[in-house]
Amino acid sequence: MTQNPGSEIYIGLMSGTSLDGVDVAIVDFSDFPPRLLHCSTSPYTELLRNRLHGLCQSETTTLDNLYDLDAELGELYAESINHALELASLDRAKVIATGCHGQTIRHSPDSRRPFTAQIGDPNRIAALTGIATVADFRRKDIAVGGQAAPLAPAFHRFLFRSDDENRALINIGGIANITYLPGNPAAPLVGFDTGPGNTLLNYWNETHQKTPFDDAGNWARSGQVIDKLLEEIMAAENYFRLAPPKSTGTEYFNAKWLMRFLRDEYEPNDVQATLVELTATTIANALAGLPELPANCFVCGGGAHNLYLLERLAQKMPQCGVATTSTLDLDPDFVEAVAFAWLARERVNLRSGNIPEVTRASRRAILGGIYAPE
Repeated sequence: MTQNPGSEIYIGLMSGTSLDGVDVAIVDFSDFPPRLLHCSTSPYTELLRNRLHGLCQSETTTLDNLYDLDAELGELYAESINHALELASLDRAKVIATGCHGQTIRHSPDSRRPFTAQIGDPNRIAALTGIATVADFRRKDIAVGGQAAPLAPAFHRFLFRSDDENRALINIGGIANITYLPGNPAAPLVGFDTGPGNTLLNYWNETHQKTPFDDAGNWARSGQVIDKLLEEIMAAENYFRLAPPKSTGTEYFNAKWLMRFLRDEYEPNDVQATLVELTATTIANALAGLPELPANCFVCGGGAHNLYLLERLAQKMPQCGVATTSTLDLDPDFVEAVAFAWLARERVNLRSGNIPEVTRASRRAILGGIYAPE
């Protein structure tokens, strides 16, 4: 792989479980903290989003549908990179590599033969951008016995750990996950998926409000929490009681899962308020189970814009400060994209990217494959 010896610039792509688009981050790692040179989001079209949603939720599909979407995403990712480079006025020859997470369509780490699947053809990305592409980060961790998720905690430790306090990073995408960053460098890092983040909220809002998400959580704020519904869900769902390491996805926490619990007499905005409470409660319970309570919690992902959810989190965790990662000088919308730029850098430099105590892997492993542009 040919590299520009004077550059430490990488691109990160992240398309998460909310199925709303691809985030692009161009990052210069030549100093610490790294410098975010450009960030932008390319939204999925409604047609693409619906096709991906159908693929993620369906028990069956055709090979033509699967690989057509794989190719379409690869082209969209490449187009997003090229547009970002143009907006940043950056010569692509200065970019060492792109780290592409891909779009998760299935995550089944606890099945008889564990697997995880992401699409977005990296061959197309490399060919259409002229930049080496690192992709398929998760399956090596599965191969060495891990859950393949979450992978961002290694990056969180690199950028956000403090010697002065215990911290937690809370990523609220379609699924929510936390990373516990102890102030003591000898103490173990903890990271796992807590359960649904925005996925149920977005589904219910789109069904009743006809918009992709509940802006600032205002619709949820207009409702009242249905205590018996929340109690029923918390009692019925075993995932919330499992000890980490653990991970999950929208193939489990989805509309079909939710509808098991709903009754016709429930008002839609009350259900939305209850779903916010579910996300906040499961996150707060997870934090309460950590080795020590973090002094401060920093939220990233789409959930960082749900002001009502942030209020509920703060109320449930009065001993912890709750803020977004913007207070740490990184836009909460692009933390995950920057993480995959960093993971690409680790792969290029032959350094491991997983944390066995987080994913349950048997050993540390170099993650991802490199796809050359030629």
